[in-house]
Amino acid sequence: MPGNKSSRATRTLAHRTLLVYNALVVFLLAGFMSVTQQKIITSMGARAFLENLPAVPLSPACGLALPLVALVLLWAAGHLYRQDTLPRAMHWLCLAVEIAACLACMRSLNLAYDGVVLLVVADLMHRYEGRNQGYLLIGAMLVLYALADYSLAAFGVRAVPFDAYTGYYEEPVRALLSALRTMLTSLNLVLFVGYLVVILKGSHAERQRIANLNAQLHDANVRLRAYAIEAERTAETRERNRLAREIHDTLGHALTGIAAGLDACIVMVDTAPDFTKQQLVKIRETALRGIKDVRRSVKKLRPDDLEQMPLRDALAHMTMEFMAATGMDIRLNIQKLPEHLREDEEEVVYRVVQEGITNANRHGHAARQTITITVEQGKIYLLLYDDGEGAPVDAHGRVKEGFGLKHMKERVGLLHGTVDYESGQTYGTRGFSLTVIIPERKDAETLERKNIG
Repeated sequence: MPGNKSSRATRTLAHRTLLVYNALVVFLLAGFMSVTQQKIITSMGARAFLENLPAVPLSPACGLALPLVALVLLWAAGHLYRQDTLPRAMHWLCLAVEIAACLACMRSLNLAYDGVVLLVVADLMHRYEGRNQGYLLIGAMLVLYALADYSLAAFGVRAVPFDAYTGYYEEPVRALLSALRTMLTSLNLVLFVGYLVVILKGSHAERQRIANLNAQLHDANVRLRAYAIEAERTAETRERNRLAREIHDTLGHALTGIAAGLDACIVMVDTAPDFTKQQLVKIRETALRGIKDVRRSVKKLRPDDLEQMPLRDALAHMTMEFMAATGMDIRLNIQKLPEHLREDEEEVVYRVVQEGITNANRHGHAARQTITITVEQGKIYLLLYDDGEGAPVDAHGRVKEGFGLKHMKERVGLLHGTVDYESGQTYGTRGFSLTVIIPERKDAETLERKNIG
């Protein structure tokens, strides 16, 4: 993440600054002692210089090279120690090498500078971040300083004091050199404190970021639960509406045919008993088919006719059965159908025609109905017209939508289609016309993408 990367970059820069500064200080002190020692040798004062020392110093070349070599080893071990991919045992080994290099550097400088201990502490702090980081910092500093003092105690009595080198110069220069050494040590401590501030600030920012992410996650979980509840409610509502549409279309269609057929039987039972028996057989078949369709609808299956035959034949079979049961004259004119219709498209076309002839008979008491189906400019057109009484209208001449028309709109709307209708009662005449336009698959997908966008 951007914030996390920025914090790591700042911490790396602070660590490198601390490392470069310590390298500069070690080089200056080692160079100062080597140059001073070389001057003493050149001026023939080596004997007097050695008489006042507790131990024999390193040669000028070794005194300059050894601290720098130890510092490079310390840097290399610290670099490996900060890698997160190393095994745990290797981390401990690198830490041990780093501590040993730190002690060697301090010893080769004759204990004139102990700031390199803070480099080890800095690397140790890199590995352990968390709530107790401040306590770990203090403990690590105390332990490492105690370890340095204990480990170098034996060398302390034999180390050449820094004052022995500054004593070669006059008093003003001597004071300046001592002050410079103190300033370098203090500045190293200031840089280390700055490095700690960067680490602690980064840790605080990381904790704050994690807290914000947890809060966002909690909000997302709350929204997700609310969405799941809403989706469940929506699914339940859709399922109820689907069952209502299916039962209305299938059972309503079957019962309408049965009622019309029974009316004919009541009239003809005395005068034409044979015809009445034939009509009752057809009514029985219609009732059984209606029961089967209701069961299939509850199970989310397609109408039985669509399962057994193509759409064109299923529409013809349905209208023929309805005409036989009700006596209504239905003229089905299928001019053109798309070559490949999805199952949901076929079912919507079938249900629209089924609902249209049912309404024409039940509500309009129509004697004749014409159904035309065609395809033009990527759209499926269903045109239904009957000569019945028409649908009732309000004071403004608008058709009062019933259950069937509302659910027809829902079905067609799922395919991004439109439903238009007009009742003859609006103009004081008879008849009812229904126009349904359903876009073919490519056009429907385009509309869906636009709606989503």
